[in-house]
Amino acid sequence: MVFILQKTLIFAIPLLIVALAGMFAERSGIINIALDGIMIFGAFIGAVVALNARQHFMVFVEHPQLLFLLCMLSAALAGAIFSLLLSISAVKFNADQTIGGTALNLLAPAISLFLIKVFTTKDQLEMGTARNTEGNVVDFSYVIKNKDLPAALQVFFDKTYISTFVCIALFIILSIFIYKTKTGLRLRACGENPHAADSVGINVYKMRYLGTTISGALAGLGGYVYIATVANGTASGAVAGMGFLALAIMIFGNWKPLGIALGALMFGFLKCLSVVYSQFPFTKELGLPMYFYNLIPYVAVLVVLAFSAGKSRAPKAEGVPYDKGSR
Repeated sequence: MVFILQKTLIFAIPLLIVALAGMFAERSGIINIALDGIMIFGAFIGAVVALNARQHFMVFVEHPQLLFLLCMLSAALAGAIFSLLLSISAVKFNADQTIGGTALNLLAPAISLFLIKVFTTKDQLEMGTARNTEGNVVDFSYVIKNKDLPAALQVFFDKTYISTFVCIALFIILSIFIYKTKTGLRLRACGENPHAADSVGINVYKMRYLGTTISGALAGLGGYVYIATVANGTASGAVAGMGFLALAIMIFGNWKPLGIALGALMFGFLKCLSVVYSQFPFTKELGLPMYFYNLIPYVAVLVVLAFSAGKSRAPKAEGVPYDKGSR
């Protein structure tokens, strides 16, 4: 059971942070369906930073968790910059946000695969392993290993990635930010009624840039966390549709942090079924291939959204270009 809960958490964390990314953009009034593409770009940049830092700076070999933090920061920065393509097109040029997001979803894997092919002549970029000055292979993954803890604590404090603590902390801080701070309240107002917000002196354009940039940073971070913890450190121009799954979790969670957290845990468990199905006697006896369990989260998305779509309440002004002169 501990193993299953650990795997659920590993899959849930990138879904959690990327679904929160979608919430920030849409709460400001911008539809960000480019989450999948931003994840791919962030994952690629993070992998490039990891490879180069290991080769040129021994300090990152001796202190792998420092490298992990650097890669997450680099991926977040890359995602924020990449998301500017969406925010500029949507805010400055009033372009269709769905088409703009689709373009980024097509552009990100194309750029990543092209650069991987040019510089490595391979179809994927592997962060690999490294050895410290003593010649020992360095574990770049877990920040904590402790099998002697009680079962309840092992879920969080045995074979745990540093990204788990970082993402949970970010989730809590940003949830407080959007609901309890002046800037967060202004950002949400711009997604509900931008003209009313503008009438009291709120810069709608600025808030929408802010929401989309935060969204891009979180999605880029989630992309790197995904390849580092789930995909064995391999950037391959894809993230198994995790960005689209995160969008579904955002809608399922009704654009609210608590609902998103519950949805991430639920779909994280469904995603990890392909890894842990052999742990259950019933599923083990069925003899179904792993690919069947890989399909379950996406089928579940269709079912859940079909039943919950009528109860969901999106921000009223999302996807609507803001024209200051119109009323």
